[in-house]
Amino acid sequence: MAKRKQTSGGSTPATVALARAGIPFEVRSYEHDPAETDFGGEAAAALGVAPERVFKTLLAEVDGALAVGIVPVSGTLDLKALAAALGGKKAAMADPALAERKTGYVVGGISPIGQRTLLRTVIDASAREHETVLVSGGRRGLDIELRAEDLARATGAIWAGIGRGA
Repeated sequence: MAKRKQTSGGSTPATVALARAGIPFEVRSYEHDPAETDFGGEAAAALGVAPERVFKTLLAEVDGALAVGIVPVSGTLDLKALAAALGGKKAAMADPALAERKTGYVVGGISPIGQRTLLRTVIDASAREHETVLVSGGRRGLDIELRAEDLARATGAIWAGIGRGA
């Protein structure tokens, strides 16, 4: 996959971080429907990609500290599994306003890459089953396609089975 910069609307912290790290990626954009709240499902449908290859970025509090879970949009985040993967006991979804403040992105466009605050990150192990995966590129209507191993490298993530129902 060739490294490609965004062609419309400028860059995002995610695309800048990938370019600086020399990680190959492809920008995949689509027209976001402002009435849509299933952001991942919308991305999969608009880009013609199986939902199992499109991953959502979710923030949770694990024993009081923020962490990132990256799971397929076709499933949900298993909070107990996320806590266990990070050596914690309890996890709960983070407040959306806090997630936006800590990442620098808006809900529905939170990228796991180029976040304002470096957070511990876990990618669902199912990502390794695909040649490439897609994650938010830093705003609604913009995804980044890259190899799962490159996603882990860009985020400093660990792997664990944290997804359910994917």
